[in-house]
Amino acid sequence: MLPSLWLRRPDSGGTQTARSPQICESLSMAVFQKCLHLSTKGRCDVVDISARVERIVEESGIETGIVNVAGVGSTVGITTLEFEPGCVADLKRALEIVAPSNTDYAHNARWGDENGYSHLRSALVGAAKSFPVVGGKAGTGTWQQIVLCDFDDRPRERQVIVTVAG
Repeated sequence: MLPSLWLRRPDSGGTQTARSPQICESLSMAVFQKCLHLSTKGRCDVVDISARVERIVEESGIETGIVNVAGVGSTVGITTLEFEPGCVADLKRALEIVAPSNTDYAHNARWGDENGYSHLRSALVGAAKSFPVVGGKAGTGTWQQIVLCDFDDRPRERQVIVTVAG
């Protein structure tokens, strides 16, 4: 039996309720997934990955749905910004204020390394973002690029998992 939904009758002043069957519909969904691999410089390296994500969305053949872009690792971030030198510099400056790279962190004391700030920056920015897929393209704005931020204290080989569903 389908679950029920209680509705107020508009003619009853909202005091009476009537049981109405809830409509359930089964939809078939396609899922397409690919991994991107890229080398980064570390130290808040910001890399525009928009074109690569867009190619995967187009390759998926999905016209309407959602694309999730997920960086793998605890010192990486995925976000959007207008990818131009001024905006990238502003992001780096803001992150240096919020999570300075020259401050003592409990993580550094625990593990004997110096990248506590990179883990904090990743947690604040987030390691994944989702965007609508509209007309077979990622639904981002004209000046909105998808970027990977490598917050670690050294160059890295990074992996980004792009999943398109619709």
